[in-house]
Amino acid sequence: MKKPSSKIREEIARLQEQLKSAETREAERIGRVALKAGLGEIEIEETELQAAFEELAGRFRGRKKGTAGKISVGGDTQEAGAAAKVETGAVAGSAGEA
Repeated sequence: MKKPSSKIREEIARLQEQLKSAETREAERIGRVALKAGLGEIEIEETELQAAFEELAGRFRGRKKGTAGKISVGGDTQEAGAAAKVETGAVAGSAGEA
């Protein structure tokens, strides 16, 4: 038996609320980590910061399963926190930073 459209709409609304809650939790978690890493103190364009995050995400997506907390960088295996240093162009180490 097929679901009536009203039930499908209710289910969609419920799923949208779940998605919103999950995205909020994820954003808060990533924000806390970014602040701990000092990213809140760096003046950087949002597009440049997003590009750096996308590059970092690609590094973590590319790692093999079973290496939780470890990243292989140039043949060396390092703790994830130690290898997750993000530097972007002129901003990293820039003397002109305000």
